[in-house]
Amino acid sequence: MSRLNSMLKELDEVTLAQRIARPFDQTRLAYRPSSNSVRDYPDFTDILADYVQYVYRECVTPGSSPSRATAAGQGKSMLNQELRRQGGDAVSAYRDCLDSLNGGLRHILDVLCDAMKAEALEHQMRDVLDRYLPPDDWELRVRTVREFIDSYSPTLPGIDRNHPERYAKDVELLIRSLLQASRQMASVFRRI
Repeated sequence: MSRLNSMLKELDEVTLAQRIARPFDQTRLAYRPSSNSVRDYPDFTDILADYVQYVYRECVTPGSSPSRATAAGQGKSMLNQELRRQGGDAVSAYRDCLDSLNGGLRHILDVLCDAMKAEALEHQMRDVLDRYLPPDDWELRVRTVREFIDSYSPTLPGIDRNHPERYAKDVELLIRSLLQASRQMASVFRRI
């Protein structure tokens, strides 16, 4: 198997789902809070910290977890980042959990799970790309681009096949774009 194909196999949606995403989803299903609401802000903070520590122990660093304060802070930071796109933050998440609105605590834990899973997937992708395309090996990057062009040029109009070095700096962007397009196409076929 070629180097490009080996790298793409490690970054394949099914491979990543089995190795990274599925454990996060199973951990989320196993974590069942006693209620879909919280009593007050300290209760909200405690649940966030407990959940983040639980996910770390089960998925991120098996057997160990960050301190309670670090886990609580990380949970709130993730909520701020994820909910900002929806016009919310950790405080609005707390309010939803207080009154069990908009999915309450279950929804907030789902948001945290998805954020932690996305972070783990990105770390895995970064590791694979660095192993197969070390930034200090220009010749390897050029060879990989050449292989990429040879494999995919029929679907890439406007590519300069004779100068793969033009694209070697951005080979990671090419790989990520190919993977994204492949995931979108797979999604379309699954719906049909």
